[in-house]
Amino acid sequence: MHKYALTVTAALLALVASGVAGAQGYPARAIRVIIPFAPGGGTDNLTRIMAPRLTELLGQPIVVDNRPGASGQIGTELAARAAPDGYSIVHVDTSFTSNPSLYPKLPYDPIRDFTPISLLASAPVVLIVHPSVPVKTLKELISFAKARPGELNFATGGAGSATHLGVELFKAAAKIDLVHIPYKGSGPAAGAVLAGQVVMMIASPSATKPLVVAGRLRALAITGAKRNAALPEVPTFVESGLPGVDSGSYWVSLAPAAAPKDVIGTLNGAMAKVLQMPDIRQRLIDLGFDPIGSTPDECADNIRAEIAKWAKVVAAAGIRAQ
Repeated sequence: MHKYALTVTAALLALVASGVAGAQGYPARAIRVIIPFAPGGGTDNLTRIMAPRLTELLGQPIVVDNRPGASGQIGTELAARAAPDGYSIVHVDTSFTSNPSLYPKLPYDPIRDFTPISLLASAPVVLIVHPSVPVKTLKELISFAKARPGELNFATGGAGSATHLGVELFKAAAKIDLVHIPYKGSGPAAGAVLAGQVVMMIASPSATKPLVVAGRLRALAITGAKRNAALPEVPTFVESGLPGVDSGSYWVSLAPAAAPKDVIGTLNGAMAKVLQMPDIRQRLIDLGFDPIGSTPDECADNIRAEIAKWAKVVAAAGIRAQ
């Protein structure tokens, strides 16, 4: 169980009771959830799994609005500029906390311009290759790449995304030279690898598991301290003899700054309840997610900690947005 789960069970069940009832009249119309990535990636999958149950709890439609581009910056800026009334929120991934270290000027401030609602989930990332690549293990891939410096490419869900940072850490740890091909989300990136246009990528299990299981993509290694329940046959990077590739993802729900506390309480309570539903939890776990749910304060603390973490990683690895 995730470290946040112990505090969630008691604290957030109280928010479910008090928060949903607390915001009188809210919600009175549909709630837009902005996804700053293309359909088919981890953020999109997570949100669409939660959306029907959130609709049931809140009594209003949850409308998913994909706004990809610029490593999540386009959709995230749209959310930052939205009215702080709880009818436009945004779900973001690790790029939200790594972008401040990768881009000298962001069109929003990740702390000042948002009100945290909840940590939603975490997940490792998995290294996949097209089946035409003549390797079946991580060690074989490293040898293959070393014999072809600068010839092999990798797809990502955008510069600075967890998928990008993961490969950069992999490159540094393995001492190999790969060419970065960014896409507007991990869904299109996986499609490029699937089509054989790009050799490899690192992605969330949710975006690639069906293709791996079907044998259309080959999974070589996964991040994390232990194997993931979604892909139990895939060894970790450490098992494969390559420590130092520590690039997992967190997913977070945010509202624009100055959103009313009772509205945040209503949203937080509903999300906590959905993430505790056994069928939803199992669907997410089967896709490689670790459902969390958290208080808004825990969410804020996590954001600050992740920004500091990725600042150190980016500096140490010399990663630059492309």
